[in-house]
Amino acid sequence: MPDSETFKIKPINDLINSHITDGLWVDPFSFNSVFGDRCITNDLNPLADTDHHLEAIDFLSLFGESSVDGALFDPPYSPRQISECYKKIGREVHAQDTQSGFYGDRKKALSRVIRKGGKVLSFGWNSGGIGKSNGFQIVEILMVPHGGSHYDTICTVEIKV
Repeated sequence: MPDSETFKIKPINDLINSHITDGLWVDPFSFNSVFGDRCITNDLNPLADTDHHLEAIDFLSLFGESSVDGALFDPPYSPRQISECYKKIGREVHAQDTQSGFYGDRKKALSRVIRKGGKVLSFGWNSGGIGKSNGFQIVEILMVPHGGSHYDTICTVEIKV
């Protein structure tokens, strides 16, 4: 069964540990990330144990162009989850928050801060990752099945080329 804290799932935790390196790493959707000691963390939820509590794009704007060595990218997986996350913290949900542009805008913001040769590890229900259009190449994919009627978690490791 999936865990709402993705990084506590053993194969995902192992994947991150095999790729995360020294240098500056960021996590714009951290919640209570188990990698908070190795990343600068952010989550909208003010109760989350993170360094910042900003919208992901505002968090990423704190970093200069090509200044980050790597990132963990684990946004809410679906429009329903975005809506639930926002409502949980008392934030209004608007149409643009639940459309595909939500992900595209955050991927572009992340692409801006990652240096050439830097990595992004993405987690979701598809293998799209940050994408070729943002200058990334997939070098590894891990699919984590949860059984029953639960969606698999698809993890991509990409390098900025």
